[in-house]
Amino acid sequence: MAAFNLTPSYPSTFILMGIPGLEAAHIWISIPFAMFYIIGLLGNFTVLFLVGKEQTLHKPMYLLLCMLALTDIAIPTSVVPKALCILWFNLKGITMGGCLTQMFFLHTVAVMHSTILVTMAFDRYIAICNPLRYATILTNARIAKLGILGLIKAVLFILPIPLVLNTLPFCSNRVILHTHCEPIAVAKLSCGDITVNRMYGLVIAFVIVGLDLMFIALSYGLIIRALLRISSKKAHQKALNTCTAHICVMIMYYTSGFFSTLIHRFGQGIAPHVHILLADLYFLIPPMLNPIIYGVKTKELRDKAGKYICRM
Repeated sequence: MAAFNLTPSYPSTFILMGIPGLEAAHIWISIPFAMFYIIGLLGNFTVLFLVGKEQTLHKPMYLLLCMLALTDIAIPTSVVPKALCILWFNLKGITMGGCLTQMFFLHTVAVMHSTILVTMAFDRYIAICNPLRYATILTNARIAKLGILGLIKAVLFILPIPLVLNTLPFCSNRVILHTHCEPIAVAKLSCGDITVNRMYGLVIAFVIVGLDLMFIALSYGLIIRALLRISSKKAHQKALNTCTAHICVMIMYYTSGFFSTLIHRFGQGIAPHVHILLADLYFLIPPMLNPIIYGVKTKELRDKAGKYICRM
């Protein structure tokens, strides 16, 4: 095997290898990838259409659902089109600028997604624990402002990742064993010290997301405490129904995200193609299932969808 040149340089392009070890199956793997992506787009655009068209759905809860749908469109769109180009057409090259841009948008939207889930938990807390003041505490304008603040937070925390990577010297090995520009996978190609990259990635994964999970747990802890004080079983059932969809989406997103992150960083004994498939499914499965979960569990949304289906 030829040794890589260890002379530091600043690469203009990287090579994304797709799923190493499964090259012969790339076409077959691309079929479920494309199907999951298309189903996710259809589901999330349907949510946006229904909320946009129906005046009765212009409420904070559904505005949050639209924000979630937008992130569920943006996350796979940052990854899947390029991944399909690799799997279908063997177009593996990506510029340094393209790589850093993909990385920035993907992880900014992922942090934004987490912030929206926190806001949705707060929305359910107010709706159940303080329903008389719900309309004054959570207005559409206030939700929009919270969304903008969440976006600013995401940009501020994610921007250092591509900026630091852009300063690193790289050797002649520019082959990324992945379908997209994963920060640590890119950093490992550097000839320089990547301790800062490793530590900052863990800070994002555990501190930022950890704080979001803490606020979600606090909201649901207060909801459970309020429910225990209610004697009516019907009221219990109604409150639980309003939370079920959010709990399902939250568990699916955070569990798959942490599992994928831990496997990638600490699962040295696991085959590379397992890492890559898990990471890709993390960007595909939750965005595909979220609109289905909310469509099934949210009566108003389900009724409006049924109305349009009957008109067809």
